Amino acid sequence: MVSAAEQMAANTSWAALGKATDLRNRILFTIGLLIVYRLGTFIPVPGIDANALREFMESAGAGIGGMVSMFTGGALGRMGIFALGIMPYISASIIVQLLTSMVPALEQLKKEGEQGRKKINQYTRYGTVVLATAQAYGLAVSLESGELATDPGLYFRLACMVTLVGGTMFLMWLGEQITNRGIGNGISLIIFVGIIAEVPAALAQFFASGRSGALSPAVILMVIAMVVGIIMFVVFMERALRKIHIQYPRRQVGMKVYDGGSSHLPVKVNPAGVIPAIFASSLLLLPTTISTFSTGATNGPVMSWLLANFGPGQPLYLLFFVAMIVFFAYFYTFNVAFKPDDVANNLKNQNGFVPGIRPGKNTAAYLEYVVNRILVLGSAYLAAVCLLPEILRGQFAIPFYFGGTSVLIVVSVTMDTIQQVQSHLLAHQYEGLIEKSQLSGRNKKRKKRGPSRR
Repeated sequence: MVSAAEQMAANTSWAALGKATDLRNRILFTIGLLIVYRLGTFIPVPGIDANALREFMESAGAGIGGMVSMFTGGALGRMGIFALGIMPYISASIIVQLLTSMVPALEQLKKEGEQGRKKINQYTRYGTVVLATAQAYGLAVSLESGELATDPGLYFRLACMVTLVGGTMFLMWLGEQITNRGIGNGISLIIFVGIIAEVPAALAQFFASGRSGALSPAVILMVIAMVVGIIMFVVFMERALRKIHIQYPRRQVGMKVYDGGSSHLPVKVNPAGVIPAIFASSLLLLPTTISTFSTGATNGPVMSWLLANFGPGQPLYLLFFVAMIVFFAYFYTFNVAFKPDDVANNLKNQNGFVPGIRPGKNTAAYLEYVVNRILVLGSAYLAAVCLLPEILRGQFAIPFYFGGTSVLIVVSVTMDTIQQVQSHLLAHQYEGLIEKSQLSGRNKKRKKRGPSRR
């Protein structure tokens, strides 16, 4: 049976967007900050030889440089102030979350509520500065070794580092502002917009390869069918749920006795969303961010081996990619998205229980068992969506923007943003109904008023 809230959400019309002033302001605020981000990708780092950079990116765009450029919205290919993108912040988040589960002091901070969360976010920002500084220095040295700097030297390195670190910190601030005052997850939207903005150029390049004969019509049709199939599969899996039956006992409040009820605890097949794919990709990009602009002579044997074996389509790259996706799917789910202990405590406080399972620790163990089994399917789905297009793309030289990771990010972020917009519309509709009921109640009171005395 469909609940009243679900029925109201189904009947919510997008025409109500014009009446929801707060939602409209949030959407405009988000669009404005995303425009600022896109403009920043075209502002170049000082001291870059534009002609040499353009020639280099034309030769490196088909390799690992194209993958790095995809996650920075094309800023790396133009050496814009946002060339490092948001990846240092994501890498710092990974490190801090891993330390939180291993260091008792950080774990205690995590349990302190809002104040502890602010402290952990502060540590994440410090880690972002450290990682961004290290990557910016490596990128500045690589630009010099690749003869892409007009005036190499200490001043160029300092200017490049300050610009790139400042750009990353500004992007982190933009993402937090979008999350708090806009619509959707700010960090995911920044990556989403960076991918979408470069898709038209990738499509033009893809069809140009077909016209030139580099790709056969059969390959082009296969790629289009693959992208459409992945989109449909991702939408289906992201909406898939495992419903756990919850029972509430009969209770007495004052002189009234309320009958017990039942509901369902929905658990997504993929509770972590797109985060495991982003985390895994960011780890794969760490060694290549430094060496993307380096010449072959400047690379040591270790870096040369890493680039040769961890390039897109290589067996070690694919194996590491799958392993990281599975690991982060479990890690992020049990540490952030779905905590069995917290869910079990909330159910116990609300007098709810799973039929046949004792409240408390037994419920937490049962929830952990169920989620572990669900994640077998969820992590396998993530790995398949990200891995299969990577193999085909390596075989047929398909652009990076048609890979499984980019399609997964675009579809997941789109669904999440639309869901948040619908939630705001539903809340606005509830507020309108409450106001109408209050007004009708006042009118009834006025009608019952007796005649005034003369």
